Amino acid sequence: MNIIFESLLAKDITAYIDYKRALGRKYDNEEKALWLFDRFLIEQPIISATEIQPVLIESFLNSRPRSQPKSYNHLLGVIRCFFDWLIKQEQLMHSPVKTFPKRVTSQRRPFLFEPVQVDLVLKVTNQLPDNSKALYRHSTYTLIFSLMYGLGLRVGETVKLQYRDINRERQFLEIKKSKFGKTRLVPFGPQMGMRIDEYLSERNERHGYWQPQTPIFSFTHTKDGQPKPVRIETVSQTFHKLMLKLNFTIPPGVRAPHLHCLRHSFAVETLLRWYRNDMDPSQRLFHLSTFMGHVDPISTAWYLTITDALFKEANHRFESFVNEQYKEGLL
Repeated sequence: MNIIFESLLAKDITAYIDYKRALGRKYDNEEKALWLFDRFLIEQPIISATEIQPVLIESFLNSRPRSQPKSYNHLLGVIRCFFDWLIKQEQLMHSPVKTFPKRVTSQRRPFLFEPVQVDLVLKVTNQLPDNSKALYRHSTYTLIFSLMYGLGLRVGETVKLQYRDINRERQFLEIKKSKFGKTRLVPFGPQMGMRIDEYLSERNERHGYWQPQTPIFSFTHTKDGQPKPVRIETVSQTFHKLMLKLNFTIPPGVRAPHLHCLRHSFAVETLLRWYRNDMDPSQRLFHLSTFMGHVDPISTAWYLTITDALFKEANHRFESFVNEQYKEGLL
């Protein structure tokens, strides 16, 4: 979709989107939200940005009903950030956005897999039978889930991997233009390297040598015979069926396990490991943020859900700190 802005703020909106994308953001959904605002402004009897008042912003938000608070808050947030940027550019003196976000009351914590549960998931996955449209389902899905949990990859990053993205000699994956338009290198250890080698060797024996652009995970082909990467929806549906079969106990206030929980569990397990190895998580959060392909550590912090294990480790760290301060006469 080629989006064209035509309102009195068209040039400013375009400049703002260019600014965001220059920072490595895709900004596609936000662009669509700003386009809705642009359409709305065209119909208003105003001739300058200073005429945009809080009541007009309210009218726009009411014209785009959102049943979910998250969706409403996203639209509001995009508009708010745009006007904040205009102020920084000295285009406006004050922001007309005075509306408060809607309170999210039904949000539940994500399901976090324990290592023993992940082992069980991989064991059951490795028993998946083939079907007429999908050969080697067991090895394909086992490696997909292993990469998501072991390296914290997004499912979209995983299914887009091509043979040339795997550097087996130096042991890293090249994740190209991911969620925020960023490309990064993700190193992997010997155990993950062994799983990748076994998978590639199995496919190589049955289908011949890999081509650089060949997708790593593929069940179907295009009309001209080229392999097509497996769809995200297909992976998600398969994972959902496995979760129904395994029927894990879900704690109160926790969502049912879904595919993204593998990546979430990787982040929390990493933090827990730092605590247990006497590392300072606050000093290493930036490394985790970079590893996971986030724009900044604030995005990563969302994953670090407080669990009983994390709370116990953090409490132990605090008690040790207090005891040291007491011995030195500082308390």
